Amino acid sequence: MHFTSEQRLDGGVIEREFTLGEIPGILWTPVAASVSAPVPLILLGHPPLGLRKMYPRLAGRARHAAADGFAAATIELPGSGDRPRLATVEQARVDLRRALKAGEPVADEIIDALVLPLVEKSVPEWQAALDALLSLPEIGGPVGYSGGVISIGTRLAVVEPRVSAAVLFAGSFVPRVMFEEARRVTIPLHVLLQWDDEGNDRQAALDLFDAFGTKEKTLDANMGGHTGVPQFAGDAAARFFTRHLS
Repeated sequence: MHFTSEQRLDGGVIEREFTLGEIPGILWTPVAASVSAPVPLILLGHPPLGLRKMYPRLAGRARHAAADGFAAATIELPGSGDRPRLATVEQARVDLRRALKAGEPVADEIIDALVLPLVEKSVPEWQAALDALLSLPEIGGPVGYSGGVISIGTRLAVVEPRVSAAVLFAGSFVPRVMFEEARRVTIPLHVLLQWDDEGNDRQAALDLFDAFGTKEKTLDANMGGHTGVPQFAGDAAARFFTRHLS
């Protein structure tokens, strides 16, 4: 991990950009973390729109995490930002737009090509980032995962034992294979669902929630579209991490 910049944000947060090989990322830590005991870490997932476009929302989430005493970090997804494009995913996006414009059902083949390459490539990258982040003296775990592509969060919850709790956003298409993986999830989950999300298959999201194998899972469903998550729902997710990571 190579840090490339550092600045202090309002609210007592230090923001540091870094690279991990070819992967850009950002780490936010409470200022107090540099002079006190190591703090827990929340990995901030995001949609494949690029860190620059997602930065305002990510920085806002990181500020809230820091106020609760957590560090937060994110990395650029494969095929996003300035990273090389993934041909299979790019074609799947074209096919998806065509199907939606025509009012046709989105075929399983399109969903698989759109999501599974991101899962296969990004989860090992998240694990490598976690190796580097937990080697820093100001970060000591435990670790939570929050947001992003729900299939990535599901896979990470299955294969990464250092992730001890997750807040998942039901706002993306889900390949059928992920339902089998969901049954192997055993960590506590808090799932946010926007009932009127125009880009989400509501029934698939409900079926995925039902499939999660953990004995502790909460579904927080609210009216509104994809970007209309109410503040109280975000506050509930923050309290979830406080219970499980503090």
